[in-house]
Parts: sequence; C-alpha cells; structure tokens
Amino acid sequence: MASIRSVLHPLHREGVKFVALFAIATLILFLIWRPLGWLGVVLTVWCAYFFRDPPRATPSRDGLVISPADGKVVDTSLAVPPAELGLGEAPRPRISIFMSVFDVHVNRMPVTATIDRISYRPGKFLNAADDKASDDNERNSLRLVLDDGRDLGVVQIAGLVARRIVCDVGPGQKLTAGTRFGIIRFGSRLDVYLPEGVAPLVAVGQRAIAGETVLADFASTEGARLATVG
Repeated sequence: MASIRSVLHPLHREGVKFVALFAIATLILFLIWRPLGWLGVVLTVWCAYFFRDPPRATPSRDGLVISPADGKVVDTSLAVPPAELGLGEAPRPRISIFMSVFDVHVNRMPVTATIDRISYRPGKFLNAADDKASDDNERNSLRLVLDDGRDLGVVQIAGLVARRIVCDVGPGQKLTAGTRFGIIRFGSRLDVYLPEGVAPLVAVGQRAIAGETVLADFASTEGARLATVG
C-alpha cells in the first residue's frame, strides 16, 4: 500500500476536466477499435499523472528561498528582471527552472511575502529550456515583498507546448512559503529574481522540488561571498 500511495497523488483541480475528456475519448476509441482504446487509456493515465499535486514539506526558517517549481535548474546567472515587475534595471541573480512534461507543474510560493503586483504579458512559445524564453515567451510575473521590505520576482513562463498559465492569487494577498499559487500546462519554466547580494545555492543541472528545495538563503555567508565574486 505504501508503494501505491507513493505513486498516486491528489489531482490538481485544473486537471479534472482534462482527465474527464481523455476518459470520454478513450471510451469512444474502444468503440471504434480496441487497440486505440488502450492507447487512450495510456494517455488518460499520463494526463492524470501530469496534473498530480503531491503534498510537500516546506522548510519554515525565515530567510530561505524555496523552489517554486519542480524541474531542472537551467540558469543561475545575473539578468535584468522583466520591466513590468518594477524591480529596476540593474541585473539580479536569476534562477531558472525548466519543467518537462513529466514534472509536477503546480507552482508554490518561494517565500512568505505579500504579492505587490501581478502582470501578464502575451508572447511566443519557444522551448522553455532556451534562455530566450525568459524574454520572448508568454509570461505571468509576480512581484513579492517581504515583511522587511526586500522584494523578489517570480515569473511563470509558457513553453513549447504550454498554452495556458494559471495564477490563482491576486495583488495584496500575503501567502506563506510553499503555498500553491498556480500551474502551467504542459511544459514550461519558472524564473526567480533574487534580491541583490543574495546568490543562488543551487547549480545548473540540479533537480529542484517545489516547496522543498532551498534555492537561496538571505542569511548565507556563502551566498554573499558568491555574489561578491560574481
């Protein structure tokens, strides 16, 4: 039973209608030709797997920046935040996480903060692993303000096959780290823009888990040293 529970997870509400549509299509395919029906079963199971929403244990210490997404870290460089965030034109440490179609796509708050603004911008649907996706792709940007006045940006970016960014929160809301705030359908990317002087504690190629992996630590002397060296 424990092994079954490790695979079966609750379904995000965004996925309910898709799983239902896949299931209906599967029944129709069985009526047309049984092998097609079994293909429909495989696709229905995959759809349910894609929209899984597993529970996460989020570190609660102040000052930690937690990964907002599952996936592979593809960039930890300095970059200018999107203008709509209002974070200025100076480059900031940016951590980019690529979510493949096999990763959990539920997005979680990286810190306990108030949502200062949210800005949606239409765009292209380039491969989300490509660095140009941060500038050119459809995106939804959130500016988060901590109690001490520091701010950071979180940007949901559509990918090659993603066609919908869902954001379930609004400006003025204060949310704790690890809280679910949205989902992106079918392959995408999340960028986190850290405050100046706070360096990433993850490396390119590393796997991140939303709500659990520590991306940075405001109190880390290692982070401050790396920021100075960079």
